[in-house]
Amino acid sequence: MNMNLLHDITFYVMYGAAALAAFVVVERCIFFSYSLRKARQLIPAISANVRSVDDLPPALTQRDSLALQLLSQIYDGRRQLHSHQELEDLGQAIYISMRGKLSHSLWILEAVVAGAPLLGLLGTIMGIIDTFKALAEAGVSDPGEVSRGIGTALYATALGIAIALVGMVFNSHLQDRLELINDNLKMLLLRAGLGTQYVVTSAPAASLAGQPRTA
Repeated sequence: MNMNLLHDITFYVMYGAAALAAFVVVERCIFFSYSLRKARQLIPAISANVRSVDDLPPALTQRDSLALQLLSQIYDGRRQLHSHQELEDLGQAIYISMRGKLSHSLWILEAVVAGAPLLGLLGTIMGIIDTFKALAEAGVSDPGEVSRGIGTALYATALGIAIALVGMVFNSHLQDRLELINDNLKMLLLRAGLGTQYVVTSAPAASLAGQPRTA
């Protein structure tokens, strides 16, 4: 088994994981910034007089956003509600679906943060094995060559830890922004529920006709 080749493969995997994590960070940062800005713009515009998305100012509805999708669903769904409990259930269902869209791809960043140090350690082990294998075959003729081999092997661990640390910082930042967006979406749901007119159902006529008459 070629340990040097496996050592090089772990480097390529870590470089690929770092590039993938960087793409996720950039994409989520842009998406979170846009979603938070749109949610903050929509909150002051919501009142009891707003019955649908069409009642909002045109400047707020020109471009689609996660907050606008949330309002569209809550306004469409509340027209057939019979109680406040149904309104809470509807809001909870919409909030869960929107939260799933926000946390999309974040698992990749978390996997890179958790896996990069392990990949680095694996690369170090492969490099050290390859170094000792070369020593066993050729003998200790140049101590400097041994030091360079071990130093190259330890570089894999350092790279894995560095990737994990940078990824952890950005993951914490994204989680903080995620909580902030979730709070704004909750405020949108609460304000959109104001002034909901529930459908009142009367007792069926057939059931009333079957009741005995009292003198």
